[in-house]
Amino acid sequence: MTANKTTDEPDAVVDARGATCPGPLMDLIGEIRTVETGAVVALLSDAEKSTSEVQEWAEESGNEVTDIVDEGDHDRIYVRKL
Repeated sequence: MTANKTTDEPDAVVDARGATCPGPLMDLIGEIRTVETGAVVALLSDAEKSTSEVQEWAEESGNEVTDIVDEGDHDRIYVRKL
């Protein structure tokens, strides 16, 4: 994992704070479908299961979780479309 574009400048941000699972994951999937291969999408979520759901989905779908940042009241999950 590198500390370049991944955590500083995602190509897109999905703010799903306040949504319950599986809403944040569905929002992320919708955004991933619109970006080009190699793009990084940051998901902002305060749903308890988002980190595990996103990691599981990424493994199954062939994408990559590059970083998870705990921002106190929510998580910022970076996913690279592969």
